[in-house]
Order: sequence, then structure tokens, then C-alpha cells
Amino acid sequence: MERGTLVLTGGGTAGHVMPNLALLPALKAAGWRAVYVGAHRGIEQSLATEAGLEFHGIATGKLRRYFSWQNFIDPFRVLKGIGDAYQILGRVRPQLVFSKGGFVSVPVVLAAWLWRIPVILHESDLTPGLANRLSVPWARRICTTFPETVPLLPRAKTYCTGLPIRMELRSGSAEKGRQWGNFSPNLPVLVVIGGSSGSETINRAVRQILPVLTQSFQVLHVCGKGNVQTVEDPNYCAVEFLAAELPDVLAMADLVVSRAGANAIFELLALRKPHLLIPLSTKASRGDQIQNAISFAKRGYSMVLQEENLTPVTLAEAIARLYRERHNYIEAMNDQVLGDSIGQILVQIEQVLS
Repeated sequence: MERGTLVLTGGGTAGHVMPNLALLPALKAAGWRAVYVGAHRGIEQSLATEAGLEFHGIATGKLRRYFSWQNFIDPFRVLKGIGDAYQILGRVRPQLVFSKGGFVSVPVVLAAWLWRIPVILHESDLTPGLANRLSVPWARRICTTFPETVPLLPRAKTYCTGLPIRMELRSGSAEKGRQWGNFSPNLPVLVVIGGSSGSETINRAVRQILPVLTQSFQVLHVCGKGNVQTVEDPNYCAVEFLAAELPDVLAMADLVVSRAGANAIFELLALRKPHLLIPLSTKASRGDQIQNAISFAKRGYSMVLQEENLTPVTLAEAIARLYRERHNYIEAMNDQVLGDSIGQILVQIEQVLS
């Protein structure tokens, strides 16, 4: 029996969307109908629609930390977004709004407060993002991924639940992954993922050391949209992005080079994949990925190479060292017992609604 409707919101990057989608099977099993509210033509629209969700788009501005003439226009877009969200929530009448952050979430959270609809926030990164910090006063409860985040937020309503991980990632087939990439089982596989939009810095360094890498590895290089370059090497495969094949690709991976977004690193932890993290520098971010990577490195889960130290030589050395020491990282990850983050979030939802 359907219990009612929950609104999921969050967007701008896949990292603000995928944890919401990871909740869907459990929400459905508990009798909830889920509706997604996000930005018109944002990445969340395509991802939510592909997941079979009813999607409602709103106007939104971007919360920039740098000078741009659009900063003078975006406050009006945010105001329109609040109006859009207010009308949508009035039609949908949800029992609760669950927000994963990103600039699109702020108008939805404010509209929910105007309707007196309870809001739960979830923060993926170790340090809270700007959108979530702005939304804290309007939230009934805040969930965090890292225990280190709890003291940074109001203690009375903050709980460490962990990060929802998509269950389908655990059911990948290494054999199907090798078939998809046309790879042999006789040589280890290195998967390089530079984030949902790719990384020019990582892409360039990988291509410069390809002749060295493909002597020891088969390389699957996820380059980002429009960044694929043809390379004639049977041990190299380049793609723009991974979709339904991601579980199989991760299942076949012996090593992974990745950015340090919370989704990526917790998925690698859950799958016990030895990995090298290259977090976004503070030149391109608020430094959240650096903090995520440091936390994992302290626990022995991750090898870290800071972007300012990234060169073809340091990348090749780090990958070679990671392969030599991979069993140490696997052992450290095996000692970590991942809790039922999805179950804990559902508990928070039930407690707020009760």
C-alpha cells in the first residue's frame, strides 16, 4: 500500500543525484512514491528520468565563489526557482523533502519550509557544501557520510548515516566487463575515471604514459564528453562515460584511478578496489575532495596524489607502487564494516514523520 509521496532533490553533478537514486528500491519497498525536483536540463533530469521517476524542473542560479556577471542575474533565477518549487510542492503535496545538496536544492528546501513540509538534508563530503550550509536552518534533520562532519553541524539534529550506495554496483560481472572492453583475462585492468565531465589534467597525463601503462595493464580510460582521442593500442579503450556497464567495468578492475568525490570513493571502498585518488585542487573547488581523500588515506584505504603534484612521471610511479602494494589497501578496506546507510536514512525519515 502506498504511504505517500517523498520529493527528492539535488543536482548540478552526478554526485548530488546518485545517492538519491540509490534510495529508490528501499523507498518503494517501504511504500513510498518518489518524485524528483531539479533544474531544467540539469544532469538530474536525465538521470531521474532514466530511473523512471516523475521529474519536475525549476529555474535555478548557481552559487558561485568567483566573480561573474551572472552573479547579478542569478538571484532573480533563484527567486523564480523558489516560486517554481512552491507551485510544484503545492501540487505534489509530499510528506517530506530529502535533499542531497547542489545549488538547485536551495529553492526546493525554502519552498518546503513555506509549506511546512519537513526537510532532511544529506551531506556527502567531509566538509558541508555551500548549498547545504544555507539550507541547515530550514531542515529538521541532517545526515552525514563522514563521522568527522557531525561536529561541523548542529549536533541536536545531525546524524552520521553513511552514504547510500547503489546495490547494482555489487552485482557486476568481471567477465562481462572484459567482453565489453574487449580485454583479456591475462593482463590486469586499470580503470581511469576523471569525474562525470572528465579531467583534462588526468587525461593528458594518462595519454603521455600510455606506452608504459599498456605494457603492464589493459587501460579503460573514461575521458568525459567530447574528450575521447583515438589511440591505436589493443590494450587501451577510451570512452566518454559509463552508464549501465559501470558495475561490470568496476568488477573487472584491478586498479582504479579516480577523483575523490564522496560517491566515487565510497563505491570503491564498498567494492574493495585498490585506488589512487587525484582530488580536485582548490583552484577548481572548495577543497572538499582533498578532505575526502585525506580521510581515506589516514584509514589506509587510498593512495593519494595531489593534483599540483601530478605529472606523467609521478602518475606512472604512483600506479606502479599501488599495484605492488594493492594487497595492503585491500586488507585495510576489508577491515571496514560498512553499515546499512540506506536503512539508517529510512529510520531518519520515519522518525521525522512520526
